[in-house]
Amino acid sequence: MGRCVHARGVTRESSSRIAHNCNRGSPIFVQIMTDPIPLDLARLRRTCAECSLQMLCLPAGVDAEDVSRLEAVVQRRKPLVKGESLFRAGDPLRAVYVASEGVFKTVVLNEAGEEHVLGFHLPGELFGLDAVGSGKHRCEAVALGDARVCELPYAHLSSIAAQVPSLQHQLLRVIGQSADRDHDHVDVLSRRQASERIALFVHGLSDRYRRIGRPADDFQLPMSRDEIARYLGLVLETVSRGFSRLHEDGIIEVHGRRVRILDTHALKAAASGCEGGAGPHPHKRNRA
Repeated sequence: MGRCVHARGVTRESSSRIAHNCNRGSPIFVQIMTDPIPLDLARLRRTCAECSLQMLCLPAGVDAEDVSRLEAVVQRRKPLVKGESLFRAGDPLRAVYVASEGVFKTVVLNEAGEEHVLGFHLPGELFGLDAVGSGKHRCEAVALGDARVCELPYAHLSSIAAQVPSLQHQLLRVIGQSADRDHDHVDVLSRRQASERIALFVHGLSDRYRRIGRPADDFQLPMSRDEIARYLGLVLETVSRGFSRLHEDGIIEVHGRRVRILDTHALKAAASGCEGGAGPHPHKRNRA
């Protein structure tokens, strides 16, 4: 998402008029649209090309005026560095977030101080919804590397969605995808075999990269093996052995954090607990 319109196009005088209109019950965007706002749709589309906000901000049929309304609400935070927190458990709900660059993990600590990973959030995926029910975040979001996020202030989401029905539809769709990822995590943890959990994790990550327009069969894991273990409810050694087994079986090729999927059907079969056929696998490697 590009820079916020109000950061460059709203004067102090117009800001007071906006607040006055808001107090009277008028939408906060009315005064912003009084003066022409230079809008470069081509730039916006380039900026959001790898972000699922393109579904939220730029669905088919949304005109420049509607896009500028959303631009007036979406905020860009300063870049975050590896290990920096976006929000912590107990923080009040202020916004929901979409990473425009980088990947985040959401974590909780148990009574012993051990970290459990609840989810990984790729560029373009909405997160921060854990606070919607209680008004406070129940987990901490941590950048896995250098990252940037778009903030959607929660207080403004309903008003802009009411003004632009097509955006309301897309917002619900993105929220639904977030719920799907939570369900997928439960599905992973329900698998009794560690090999199934690992294969399902790799297969699911591949699908998510495909959904955001990234290569789905050749990618860098943004998270460490230890973080994967904490997400899957396994120990580090089990995860390392699982990746090695998939590599030796010729299903994936692993070099450090780089993963290349060689046989999608075999990976899906492994995630389902199937052997994928009795014959020798064409990519199978001899074990040392």
